[in-house]
Amino acid sequence: MIDQNTIQLLSDLSFSMFSKNFFGIYHGSLSAKLDQFNFMINTKDAVFDNINENSFCTLNINKQDFRWNIASMEAHVHSTIYTNIHEAKYIAFGMPIYTTAYSLVNDNIIFEDYFGKTMFGEISIYNPGDFSTWYKRNALEITKYLKNSPNNMMIIKGVGTYIYDRDIHELVKKIAILENSCRLLSIKSTFK
Repeated sequence: MIDQNTIQLLSDLSFSMFSKNFFGIYHGSLSAKLDQFNFMINTKDAVFDNINENSFCTLNINKQDFRWNIASMEAHVHSTIYTNIHEAKYIAFGMPIYTTAYSLVNDNIIFEDYFGKTMFGEISIYNPGDFSTWYKRNALEITKYLKNSPNNMMIIKGVGTYIYDRDIHELVKKIAILENSCRLLSIKSTFK
């Protein structure tokens, strides 16, 4: 049985992130590490603006059973991150509109607003290369990148954003600042 407080926390934050376009109706993933060997993650049919207890499943990092069949398609990535990055307590993957659009035409995000500049400074955008093989290799590439990331975040060109943190509120704060900063960069370009 999954802790009801954790479900409520993730449900509330999921709705907020959905409202801000970090998650799509069925696009994205959100997980929490429960102990050394287990984590909870949304199911593949979870609707992010209405997550409840039935929207999550608990998975064992070391043993794949039938629950992996109902879990988000990002479950392998989350499992690999939890196995290799011990500071990771929460992980989110989404496709924030402005950040993802910015990634299509840039190799770096150079923040110009106060919050983006003071929190991130500059973030490189990862080019996944061949999209047709991305899901065969993404778990290792994402984990390797995140292990060396100073801000626990990876922006993948045309795919979306992965982020992890020990504190779920810090995770959401970083997502909000990232997306707002990319939105400002987009709006700024219309004034030229």
